[in-house]
Amino acid sequence: MKIKFKTLIMLTLLSIIATSCSSFKAKRVSADESDAAAMEITDKWVMRDTEITVGKILKQIQKHKGFQRFLARFNGQPKIFISEVQNRTSNAYFPVDDFNDELLNEFSMAGDFVLIDEAARKKLLNEIQYQNDGMVDPNQAKSIGKAAGADLLVFGAIRMKPKSRGGKTIKEYSVNIRMTDIQKGIEVLRTRAKVNKFSDQSASGW
Repeated sequence: MKIKFKTLIMLTLLSIIATSCSSFKAKRVSADESDAAAMEITDKWVMRDTEITVGKILKQIQKHKGFQRFLARFNGQPKIFISEVQNRTSNAYFPVDDFNDELLNEFSMAGDFVLIDEAARKKLLNEIQYQNDGMVDPNQAKSIGKAAGADLLVFGAIRMKPKSRGGKTIKEYSVNIRMTDIQKGIEVLRTRAKVNKFSDQSASGW
C-alpha cells in the first residue's frame, strides 16, 4: 500500500512538472508589441527607448537652423568623429553600448556625413603599426599619417533622475548630444531628447 501511495505522489509531481513546462510559449512580435510587453515587466531603459530617442536626435539635427547654415557653408560632406555617449545614470548596467551603436547606424544611414568611429580608429592604428613593423611587404603596407582628419566631434551623456513616493516612480531620462567644430573649437549643435518612464508597484510586489 505504501509503495502505491509513493508511486501516486511521484506521478502527481511529474504531472505538475510536465504541466508547468508545457505552459511556456514564445512568439515573434513587432517592436511596438515588444515595447508594450516590456512596460508590463520593467521600468528600465529598453531597446525601443534607444530607437525612439536616437530618432528624435536625428530629427532635431535635421531641423537645427544653425547647423544647417554650417553645412551650407561647408565644402563637401563633413567628417565626424563619433566619441562615446557616456552613461551618467545611477544604473551601471545601462545599455549605453547599444545606444552608441544605434547612433552610429543612424548617422551612417542618413548619408550626410563621413564617419570616423573611435573604436574603429584604435583598431586601424594597431593594424597600421603592425604593417610598418616589418611584418608586411613594404609595397603593401599602409603609410602612417594618411588617415582622414575629422571636422566635427560628436559626444554626449545620458542622465536619469528618479523620483519615488508610495510605490510610484517616475524616471526622467535626458540624452544630451553636442557637435563641435574641431579646428575652431566652436560648438555648432546641441540637442536634448527626453524619455519619462512611470511605474506603479503594488503592495504585493512584482
